[in-house]
Amino acid sequence: MAWAIFGSMIVLLLLGFPMMIPLIAGSLIGFVALFGGLGQLDTMVQQILGGIRPASLIAVPMFIFAADIMTRGQSANRLIDLVMAFVGHIKGGLAVSTATACTLFGAVSGSTQATVVAVGGPLRPRMLKAGYNDSFILALIVNASDIAFLIPPSIGMIIYGVVSGTSISELFIAGIGPGLLILAMFSIYSYIYAVRNNVPVEEKTSWADRGRAVKRALWPLGFPVIIIGGIYGGIFSPTEAAAACVIYAVFLETIVFREMSMAQLYSTAKSTGLITAVVFILVGAGAAFSYVISFAQIPQAVLGGIGIDDMGPYGVLFTISIAFFVGCMFVDPIVVILIFVPIFAPVVNAVGLDPVLVGTIITLQVAIGSATPPFGCDIFTAIAVFKRPYVEVVKGTPPFIFMLLSVAVLLIFFPQIALFLRDLAFSK
Repeated sequence: MAWAIFGSMIVLLLLGFPMMIPLIAGSLIGFVALFGGLGQLDTMVQQILGGIRPASLIAVPMFIFAADIMTRGQSANRLIDLVMAFVGHIKGGLAVSTATACTLFGAVSGSTQATVVAVGGPLRPRMLKAGYNDSFILALIVNASDIAFLIPPSIGMIIYGVVSGTSISELFIAGIGPGLLILAMFSIYSYIYAVRNNVPVEEKTSWADRGRAVKRALWPLGFPVIIIGGIYGGIFSPTEAAAACVIYAVFLETIVFREMSMAQLYSTAKSTGLITAVVFILVGAGAAFSYVISFAQIPQAVLGGIGIDDMGPYGVLFTISIAFFVGCMFVDPIVVILIFVPIFAPVVNAVGLDPVLVGTIITLQVAIGSATPPFGCDIFTAIAVFKRPYVEVVKGTPPFIFMLLSVAVLLIFFPQIALFLRDLAFSK
């Protein structure tokens, strides 16, 4: 039966169907095979509805909505100007500013693709003018956007938390350490690249202009304060923080900055609705598919075949990392999380791994995979936004992928990179 389920899904994918169709088709074949006909389809519908029922999922459309408002308004540009004012003049400063801007925007959006659009749009022309090679620029933007998947709020962490039953608040805090480590490594590499290629530096910004940049960015900097400070301080749950972000984004762009009209806000809401519909269909279909493969004991058969039961914690973590990394090279990250997390959950529990550490590693791996050839979704976002050929977009990615994978290895051997802040914030 497993071959029939996965074979049909692969065929549908190769025929060009969107991922929700193979997921639903695989679930349908499983239900028919397991229960001997179409009489149990009401159970399949119940599983689909149950998959989108958790209240934590409400945070997903709200974070998407807030990010969309900021991308169309002034918040993203003001954050970019702030970073440029302080580090734009150092060697490789423009590249460092790009990576830092991705981190800051990730702290208010949670979406890698939104970060590619918001940060790459204004900064790529400036980097080209400064003398950076376009393949380096594209690779930097695509891979630095991965930080948005780790720095809270992370949509990937929300999905993982819902599927695995792990605290989303703890996952959010645990993502900060690895995100900042990636930023540091990208900044060092950007400096080395600029020195080797003799990239000229930007003119140093005066302290008066820096002061004005700080003043202009004070309002947008309220987003990470609301999200991280609110959750850390016990004021908000992640879902409540998402609602507060939407209210704050609307307040900034319509009243403070007066950048967005009510008609534009309505258009943005419709766009968010379309994206949310796709995400929730995937989540519901993924829940039904997880029920099928769990009932059929496919995870036990697959994992038993590779001998994972005899592996220790390190072996399990490396196996999980490879599976999620490879999966996201071909399929949307949300789909990979929905399919693989239930498969590995019994083994994670059996070896006593911290689910927050596992979730952080999984989130990092799906972020890396989404920016990795051949079919990483962020690559195609960059192709669409910047209108550059595929080969040029992926040409400069190997050094960044190597650094990202190095962070993943460090997390396995030094879990306190992720867990230190979590333990500090949630210590009893």
